Amino acid sequence: MNNTATNCYILAIESSCDDTAAAVLNNEKVLSNVVATQEIHEQYGGVVPELASRAHQQNIVPVVTAALRKANIDKNELNAIAFTSGPGLLGSLLVGTSFAKSFALGLNIPLIDVNHMQAHILAHFIEEEGFEKPSFPFIALTISGGHTQIVRVDSYFTMSVIGETIDDAVGEAFDKSAKLLGLPYPGGPLIDQWATKGNPKAFPFTKPKVDGLNFSFSGLKTQIMYFIQKNVQKDSSFIENHKADICASIQYTIVNIILDKVKKAVKETGITQIAIGGGVSANKGIRNALKQAEKNYGWKTFLPKFEYTTDNAAMIGIVGYLKYKNELKDKTQYKDTGIHAQSRLKL
Repeated sequence: MNNTATNCYILAIESSCDDTAAAVLNNEKVLSNVVATQEIHEQYGGVVPELASRAHQQNIVPVVTAALRKANIDKNELNAIAFTSGPGLLGSLLVGTSFAKSFALGLNIPLIDVNHMQAHILAHFIEEEGFEKPSFPFIALTISGGHTQIVRVDSYFTMSVIGETIDDAVGEAFDKSAKLLGLPYPGGPLIDQWATKGNPKAFPFTKPKVDGLNFSFSGLKTQIMYFIQKNVQKDSSFIENHKADICASIQYTIVNIILDKVKKAVKETGITQIAIGGGVSANKGIRNALKQAEKNYGWKTFLPKFEYTTDNAAMIGIVGYLKYKNELKDKTQYKDTGIHAQSRLKL
């Protein structure tokens, strides 16, 4: 095994929700990033945990095999295996964790656990042409179907949550609103598409008042539900006739809720570097608003490559590499790096 980080190969596995993903990284560079999406959940309008874990069991071996083949390396060339340890669906995580542990044990190489949300943030440090990396400190906005957080990032391994949702995540607000409009799951990207065709100020929605840097989206979801029910009672074709305007208005409200909190975070911390991550960071409305804020307020905005916004293994791999490199630099940092005890002596 190559015991230097100068030419390190990391196999990464991500299975926190309904996507089975594997990637191979050579240091900060992605050699392969394979994702198997589970389409079975569409008919239920959301992820069914038991079905997700079963699909992971079917997909994990083919996905890992494909990642190694695409990267054009043999499993014996791997220096370590990184995997998502949480947060996520318990059954889904168990599949990825069990596979990673067994594979690492069989190859006699280190096993590195990775926090899913930390990975969304550190995905910005993947080596990609045309994408600039933030410098420390910066503010990370992590927005997805399960999380909405504002995080102060002082180093790769020093992060603190300074704001988060007190109820629902922003991605859930998008998806539930889409469901009310009769759009298929996942509906968030469809609202984003329809919003480009509508008037964002056609139907004003009240923004929730939440102290500090925290968010709340449950009240907005209820407000949207009553709005749609009330208007459909008056006109059964209301949704069909006003779909673009409704979507644009919903998106406009959510984007402004997010932007208000980011402005407040910048004011309180004095940090003007903003990096976004998570599945909802692919939303064009949010991206455009942050890029415009960059011009208006002198911020520096970092947007991830689209393939690194949704759940993927490349982001797990970059954290694995950074932890592996840190471990070699200072072997007293086990608790910080997350390299498992049974593998420490093998370094």
